[in-house]
Amino acid sequence: MTRCQVRLASLLLTIMPLLPGAPPQSDPANRGPEALKNLSLEELSQIEVTTPSKNPTRAFQTAGAITVITGDDIKRSGALSIPEALRLAPGVEVARIDGNKWSIGIRGFGSRLSRSVLVMIDGRTVYTPLFAGTYWEVQDTLMEDIDRIEVIRGPGGTIWGPNAVNGVINVITKDARETQGTLASVGGGNEEQGFANFRYGGGNKNFGYRVYGKAFTRSPEVHSDGKNFDDWRAAQTGMRLDWAGQHNDTFTLQGDLYDEQAGERVEATSYTQPFSRTIDGNAQLSGGNIMGRWTRVLSDRNDVQIQAYYDRTNRHEPNFGETRNTFDVDFLQRLRLPARQQVSWGLGARFGPVHDIEVVSGLTFRPNDRNDYLLTGFLQDDIGLIDHRLTLTLGTKVLRTNFTGVGLEPSARLLWTPTEQDTLWVAFTHGLRTPSDAEENFDLSGFVGTAADGTPFFARFNANRSFAPEQLNGYELGYRRLLGRKVYLDIATFYNHYHNLFDQEITGPIALETTPAPAHLLLPAQFRNGLKGATEGGEIAPEWRPTDFWRLRGSYSYLHMNIGKAPGSGDIGTASTIEGSSPEHQVAVQSSIDIKKSFQFDLAYRYVSSLPGQLVPSYSTGDARLAWHRGSIEISLVGRNLLQPSHFESGGDPGPLVAIKRSVYAKIAWTR
Repeated sequence: MTRCQVRLASLLLTIMPLLPGAPPQSDPANRGPEALKNLSLEELSQIEVTTPSKNPTRAFQTAGAITVITGDDIKRSGALSIPEALRLAPGVEVARIDGNKWSIGIRGFGSRLSRSVLVMIDGRTVYTPLFAGTYWEVQDTLMEDIDRIEVIRGPGGTIWGPNAVNGVINVITKDARETQGTLASVGGGNEEQGFANFRYGGGNKNFGYRVYGKAFTRSPEVHSDGKNFDDWRAAQTGMRLDWAGQHNDTFTLQGDLYDEQAGERVEATSYTQPFSRTIDGNAQLSGGNIMGRWTRVLSDRNDVQIQAYYDRTNRHEPNFGETRNTFDVDFLQRLRLPARQQVSWGLGARFGPVHDIEVVSGLTFRPNDRNDYLLTGFLQDDIGLIDHRLTLTLGTKVLRTNFTGVGLEPSARLLWTPTEQDTLWVAFTHGLRTPSDAEENFDLSGFVGTAADGTPFFARFNANRSFAPEQLNGYELGYRRLLGRKVYLDIATFYNHYHNLFDQEITGPIALETTPAPAHLLLPAQFRNGLKGATEGGEIAPEWRPTDFWRLRGSYSYLHMNIGKAPGSGDIGTASTIEGSSPEHQVAVQSSIDIKKSFQFDLAYRYVSSLPGQLVPSYSTGDARLAWHRGSIEISLVGRNLLQPSHFESGGDPGPLVAIKRSVYAKIAWTR
């Protein structure tokens, strides 16, 4: 535990008895999602979440840093994509790279693919071992169908397995029985050039279904070189069925299909002339998934769940291509034992046949056809040391992949609730980020120039079959407090120690290589585990409701990163880039006002400090939404990034930084 965490713990224990409070007024466990916007702060704190432990747990009594973004929060923010909705969570770094790509991180290590964050949609993992991470541009659903997004800041590998190193994001959609009727919406603006959404649902008390479709076209952002490559067009459709049987059975079947064209700029290197070129073209992206989940409650102390899904993705980019099929099955049992104890255990298996397509000779996978797999088991024991007051949670995940041997992800969490209005928690977790195809099977070349005698000169990162898992030891301390009926306070601090972090190293002298032809000079390099480091910081997220019609929320996030070379490392600059690619300070404020039942007015402000590793300056900006609704019609006007014509948020594309422009769109929605 760091000195700042010790001081914070002492402060929290000192002020807890001095803070006013009142007991919760009601239990929202059986409230539908449409009622969430009317819940009091006390009721919102009691919303049940599943991501921290796979057990339904009240958010206020979770031994972890969790934020719940409700469907109403998303609607009132005006967000039209999952990455934009994640700006509502403290400690989450969301930066737009261009018109269709984002860099997202939690407590550091922000990158386009969010390699240290596990992302799920309804429990289906969308993290890919191709380049280690999540392709955010293909993670989509009808935004009106999202019940909530549960964001865990901090490691979650004990429950969810590898790659949940810095956090877990679980997008949870509504039960089909709660989306009956018709929804249609259309809109457009200067950036959101046009979009249309449709959903129809039906059923009864025990059975529900829905089908949906959506499509949009979005314009490029602002380019100083005038090359507007990042336009974006997509269409998606899907369905969901939910059934509740008479014998404590529930069953869900859902699936999606999508097709996209996402403009991008890539560097393409080849061993034939012109050796290197920048390509502005379209990534052809398509895929689909289907998932089934069955739950049976055997008794009030015993229930089991089986989930299985199939996911297919097709990526055809100007410099490489891949087709991946993923088959996954997961079993979970929860047993409530005497003496205030609950044991959860489970097994999982995932297999992913993959075929990589060579488009340019400077980017190849060896072999082109592989079968990635992941085998897991977990055990967790929740022990009530003092009934309703003190709980100890011990657990571990055991895993094996085609890249690694057996790995363990243990954790210990202690939760203390001295009163109905106070929660104090402390945790230790060991997390793993497993190697990816890019680190173990990937050859990537870059053209350096031409020697004096005309011989072409390349540098190449060669495949590293010995790339080891990145490892984390994480220490966390947090406190939550309900101050009366109008104020809620959430504080979380952390200290994380990492080793075996990814770096880039030169592995030998320049040599003459004759294969592939023509003969060329080559500087060999490799992706290795040459870095270590530590991060520390915290998040403060207060909420205040001055009146029944006005809600104010804020957050401040602080992050300090210290990444350096491990003994024997030959890192060529990765450490400074990682350190400088996440903001040290983030501030956000949101105001939501209901005006005479028919109008909603929402304002948001955010400040993000600079990213020196990407030459991105600090910025402040704001959003606004005004909506009017009567009967089955709602009309809204949304402005994004309003405080300046454009600003930079992240690097990532070859060439100059892309500026994110001020945008406005209008939307009309009809429900019946």
